[in-house]
Order: sequence, then C-alpha cells, then structure tokens
Amino acid sequence: MVQATDLNFRSEVIESKGVVLVDFWAPWCMPCRMLGPIIDKLDKEFAGRVKIVKVNVDENQMTASEYGIMAIPTVMIFKDGKIVQRIPGLLPEPALKRLLEEALAA
Repeated sequence: MVQATDLNFRSEVIESKGVVLVDFWAPWCMPCRMLGPIIDKLDKEFAGRVKIVKVNVDENQMTASEYGIMAIPTVMIFKDGKIVQRIPGLLPEPALKRLLEEALAA
C-alpha cells in the first residue's frame, strides 16, 4: 500500500497504468478508521491487480482540494489515470470489491 502525498500523487496515481483505488482519509475520522481494515484486506486480495493508495487529507490538502474532497472517507477508483468511480462515505467490503472487479473488467 502506498502513502501518497501532494508531491507524488501524480506519479503514484495519475501516471499509473491499470486500476488504482485511492482512499482519502484522516486519522481523527472514525468512519475512516472503520474503512482502514477493509482497505488493508482489499490490498492483499487484489495484490498485483489493483494498486491501493492512501492520502491523508490533513497532510495533503492540495490534492484533497484538487479532487474536491468535501467529506471523508472518500474512495476514488482510477483506471489508467482517469476517475471511474467516486464513493463518498463508508462503503461495505462486498460493494468495494464489486466496484474493483468492474473496473478491472472494463
């Protein structure tokens, strides 16, 4: 799992080929902490097929602002540098898995 910053977001996400899941979060956010173990599990399950990236919005306000992050957690799925899904709020694991499978199949 990659910890992206304002400085490396472009290289880690936008310039990446394939599917990238980005978790915009903050350590003080309880729903973010609930999503954390799900993201960890997906990172293991989709290893080699999906790149998982976490962005701490408190430390990387420029990137959060650029992508209009108004609520956290927000998960975004990119494919070949383009946004294919934007999911604000806490989504259950089966729903996130389905969205990743759809992005991989598209």
